[in-house]
Amino acid sequence: MADIIKLLPDHVANQIAAGEVVQRPASVVKELLENAIDAKATEIKLIVKEAGKTLVQVIDNGFGMSETDARLCFERHATSKIRTAEDLFNLHTKGFRGEALASIAAIAHVELHTKKEEVELGCRIKIEGSKIISQEVVTTPTGTSIAVKNLFYNIPARRNFLKSDAVELRHIIDEFQRVALAHPAISFVLYHNGNELFNLPVSNIRQRIVNILGGKTNEKLVPINEDTDIVKISGFVGKPEFAKKNRNEQFFFVNDRFIKSPYLHHAIGAAFEGLLKEKMQPSYFIYLEVNPETIDINIHPTKTEIKFDDEHSLYAMLRATVKHSLGQFNIAPVLDFDRDANLDTPYNYKDKQASIPNIQVDRSFNPFSNEKKGIGNTATAPRYTHYKKESNEGWESLYVGLESKSNGNTAFSTENIEFESEEVTSSLFTNEEQKETLTYQLHRKYIVSSIKSGIVVIDQHRAHQRVLYEQLLRNITVSDAVSQQLLFPVTLTFSTSEIALLTEVKESLENIGFMFSNIGDDSIELSGIPSNISESELQIIIEQMLNDFQGEIPDAGFSQTDVLVKSLAKSMAIRTGKKLEIAEQEALVNNLFACKEPTISPFQKTIFITLSVDDLDKKFI
Repeated sequence: MADIIKLLPDHVANQIAAGEVVQRPASVVKELLENAIDAKATEIKLIVKEAGKTLVQVIDNGFGMSETDARLCFERHATSKIRTAEDLFNLHTKGFRGEALASIAAIAHVELHTKKEEVELGCRIKIEGSKIISQEVVTTPTGTSIAVKNLFYNIPARRNFLKSDAVELRHIIDEFQRVALAHPAISFVLYHNGNELFNLPVSNIRQRIVNILGGKTNEKLVPINEDTDIVKISGFVGKPEFAKKNRNEQFFFVNDRFIKSPYLHHAIGAAFEGLLKEKMQPSYFIYLEVNPETIDINIHPTKTEIKFDDEHSLYAMLRATVKHSLGQFNIAPVLDFDRDANLDTPYNYKDKQASIPNIQVDRSFNPFSNEKKGIGNTATAPRYTHYKKESNEGWESLYVGLESKSNGNTAFSTENIEFESEEVTSSLFTNEEQKETLTYQLHRKYIVSSIKSGIVVIDQHRAHQRVLYEQLLRNITVSDAVSQQLLFPVTLTFSTSEIALLTEVKESLENIGFMFSNIGDDSIELSGIPSNISESELQIIIEQMLNDFQGEIPDAGFSQTDVLVKSLAKSMAIRTGKKLEIAEQEALVNNLFACKEPTISPFQKTIFITLSVDDLDKKFI
């Protein structure tokens, strides 16, 4: 029988390895940025076209590579970071397995320019599908520029699984932000289709966070700091009142490497216990420094998961550190909940003695005396004014002659005035019957209405969702939404990635009734909003919409519009617990059964149930 096990060719093995390392353009961005950081670069530029599908280019001013290193770096397991297996437990660099560039070169067109500082000329290498097309000497600046073009050109199935440009760009921005937050001493610039999205100068950690997430972030941050033999903890947590429903502002860094750790996230949640509303997530930017020998970062291909030797101690220290900072900066509540700050002694009067007031008494004062008696010192005695009561004598003279004038018809007389009597009737139509109430609200959650065969019980929140969903979908389709103009434009602040997402759906929002007067780098200005949205709920509704968009990652087209309309319908619908008047109940019922699909909500939940008279009769058997 012939042998059936064969060695795979190198280009096939590289394509298989690429499936673990390169999942989307954001994976390429992460690997190239980390290589630039390992090259000791102080300035890094990231250039992206069509969300990385056409081009991902990283330009750095690091120490560059020689001609031999430039060719060797695209070989599998070729690395300058480790020499022996023991080096895996003493890592101070980002990439170390030597698989990234080989995997990228197997599924894309790669062009590399690199030059070391001590030489005059650099090297250019072109690779297509792991095959070196050309290698030549060129003039190029010190450092490295690597361009990855036409990603997955030779694997059409993988390319077809990529999402829309907006979704892929959001993943690229996420990776870019993670790397930039871990290295504030390096300047980063991001360009997409020729537009500058980020320009982050060299700064400290706090300023880097503000530059990425917007100027309003500065007031939300509470610093944390703790140094122990096991771990050094630093960074910032967000104040509880600025918590969000999503986890977009949660970052853990271990030795300047972004990681995901549900266990450590639980420690942060325990520190915020009692301070957050239900389903709200705290913001945090926490940097941990541990001994590299106590962690294993080689347990996942993307190196975003780390195994700690002593997780329990780290959990306790992190929880205590965050809780201490919240209490130190008066974020956590104190025992005296009703203490009035106005009663505190001002700093200027803290050490001053109270002065004894000088009391003066007028011993000559007699409240029962009609006349002022000049006893004592008249210069210091208070003066009192006495008023004489007018006499009531002769009041009859005021009305002399009034009767004679009345008899002469020269003045006002009430004798000849006739008053028109009003006939009191019970109603305009005496035979009209009182209007029958057709609906009833149960526990401020359900609306009960009678039908011919029995009764129908409607969930008011889901019913309003369905009504709003079809109404908003119709408005987007025909663009005839009613917008209410604001007397004063409203300015709302968002992060750069959220602004990019709002720009993507701007046209759909305008069809619903939103009117944008300005869209800046970290804020938007609205001059009009839909008629069924109150100004006070505007920030909450838009944040919920962005959260739903980032969570479901919709593609362009109908699915994007569907997610947008679903999110707005969920946020704008009346809540359970809201009391509805009879007219509101009837209007909701009528609008529901005028919908095309009144039986289920936009989220595939049952809206109403019916109970027939026969079903009710069976309950009494």
